[in-house]
Amino acid sequence: MSYLLGVLIFVIALLVSISLHEAGHLVTAKAFGMKATRFFIGFGNTIWSFRRGETEYGVKALPVGGFVDITGMSNLDEVDQADEPRAFRSKPAWQRSVVLLAGSFMHFLIGFVLIFAVIAGLGAQNTNVISLDVCVPANANQLTCPANGPKSPALLAGLKTGDRIVAVDGHQVSTWTQLTSQIVKHKGGSTVAFTVSRDGRQFTRHITLAKLAFRQGGFLGVEEVPFVRESFPAAVGSTGALFGQTVHNTFDGLARLPSEISKLFSPNRAKYGGGVTSVVGVSEATGQVVSAHGVSWQEKTAFVLLVVASVNIFVGVFNLLPFLPLDGGKLVIVIFEGIRSFFARLRRRPDPGPIDMQKLIPLSVGFLFVFICLGVLLIAADIFNPIQLQ
Repeated sequence: MSYLLGVLIFVIALLVSISLHEAGHLVTAKAFGMKATRFFIGFGNTIWSFRRGETEYGVKALPVGGFVDITGMSNLDEVDQADEPRAFRSKPAWQRSVVLLAGSFMHFLIGFVLIFAVIAGLGAQNTNVISLDVCVPANANQLTCPANGPKSPALLAGLKTGDRIVAVDGHQVSTWTQLTSQIVKHKGGSTVAFTVSRDGRQFTRHITLAKLAFRQGGFLGVEEVPFVRESFPAAVGSTGALFGQTVHNTFDGLARLPSEISKLFSPNRAKYGGGVTSVVGVSEATGQVVSAHGVSWQEKTAFVLLVVASVNIFVGVFNLLPFLPLDGGKLVIVIFEGIRSFFARLRRRPDPGPIDMQKLIPLSVGFLFVFICLGVLLIAADIFNPIQLQ
């Protein structure tokens, strides 16, 4: 039941995101006096609708997207002469650009708000804030410390839960991943300089790391604090940093997409080909986490919110790619038409007018064909070779 709840949460969040994307187009179009005749979530037969003013709002049978009909989106559209002044194509280039950018802007806004909600509400994750291990474990399965067990180097050095380790042997660290990677570079028995921040002041401790019989690398005796509350300014900064990292990861994922395709059906896809997935795979992962045992509600909530944020940021970036029929492709046309008109005015020649969209139909169809084939391939991989979260 909890698995289905996780999937349902993701599906609803995706539909809300699509609705807000289309609402961005609708609101900006109406603000500039453009005529918008329909605003629908889904495709196919209409299940329910109502009319307010000149716009019909409603829901269609297939919940796989949404659309808003703005009169005169291209020169191929037939527009009543009385409506031509309010057509999209009749408006200034900057207004058309704002309308086209509004969809991706809404995705970016959703992503930023959700990331901020996690950091400000639950606390930042993967930080360099520590909690202490009291002793040096004798084996990997030791959960409690015996009374006569050797004390951990961190405890002996006077570190405290809530301290923030900001540097290891002069190497700056800001995340738990960076901190642990620096620690394990040193052997047990070696002395390492740790720069610690506590109550607004910094100090350095030279700590001799312990040796572990069951693992290579030195042992300090610290654990990650799962959620660290931050002040409002710090939360905004952390949100901006994570947002930027997610955008970077999106571009990186798109660049690696061709090389990842051959790995989609590999036996160990999570390790070798888990870099790309479809909405089916993402909803599957959400269901797995929500139904997982031994995972706190904070971790589940943070995972779901950050997944929805990441999906929105990905869609926002993808939608701006310069290919028709994406908004990015339409934006390129608006920019090109504006530049062409500008140089025509400089030469005192007639405005060449809009691009002949008829000539661009093959490019649009070609992109859609590739996009659909890729989508089917990703969905097939997620169904027949799903990624299993550990």
